[in-house]
Amino acid sequence: MTTNVMACIDGSGFAGAVCDFASWASLRLDAPLTLIHVLDRAKQPDLADLSGTIGLGTQEHLLEELAGLDEQRARLAKEQGRLMLEAARDRAVKDGVKEPTTLQRHGELVDTLVEFEPHTRLLVLGRHGEDSGSAFAHLGSHVEQVIRAVHRPVLVTLGEFKEPRHIMLAFDGSATTRKGVEMLAQSPLFKGLSCHLVLVGADTDDNREQLNWAKTTLESAAITAPASIIAGDVDKVLSQYQQDHDIDLMVMGAYGHSRIRQWLVGSTTTAMIAAARAPLLVLR
Repeated sequence: MTTNVMACIDGSGFAGAVCDFASWASLRLDAPLTLIHVLDRAKQPDLADLSGTIGLGTQEHLLEELAGLDEQRARLAKEQGRLMLEAARDRAVKDGVKEPTTLQRHGELVDTLVEFEPHTRLLVLGRHGEDSGSAFAHLGSHVEQVIRAVHRPVLVTLGEFKEPRHIMLAFDGSATTRKGVEMLAQSPLFKGLSCHLVLVGADTDDNREQLNWAKTTLESAAITAPASIIAGDVDKVLSQYQQDHDIDLMVMGAYGHSRIRQWLVGSTTTAMIAAARAPLLVLR
């Protein structure tokens, strides 16, 4: 089964970065690139029932006109999406991707991405959609919904594209983050890059042993792995480390399954997505 890099394209000012990051990943992974635009039914205004407020003589005529306007809006939205996909495809080709494909679908964004999950190797989407005017505005609810629903790595972009050179993995020694280290070591996406390992906690023998295992695993895969143990609040420590070390891409594990772990890890992941000043790769 072919697995693609899937990029969600919309009308926001951040769609260019989504396309560029997806193109970069497609080339590094040697995986096909698919650009998808979803016409979300939730944003399509329903035709109002005005039968109780329109006079009998004009009711049928006005309802027909309103129906015509609704159809026209739907056609315009579809055409706008087609043009956005064409522009994204041209941009991906300029980035060096051969034969990127485009898809346009009607429906809910999350449901559509879940449908394509079996064919997805990496999902790329912007931290904010077309309703947001700033890359640092309030976190859009669709991002968290997608991360919870899609069991594939999700790359959340913001700002303009900058080719990653220095990445950072939030590591805590858990089975989830140990799996993340193994995923990074095995993926061609990170070959030749520098991966900073940051463990937020006390400088104990156990934490040092866990961190040394992660460092050795990455270095055996030709990935430079500076490692640090820092005490403090997880989201604050990781955000500050990112700024101090010019991190281009942050990597975290996603939500766990137990209620306690879901609260601890889930809230931290959401906080990091909201606070990050660099793209964030969420591993599943």
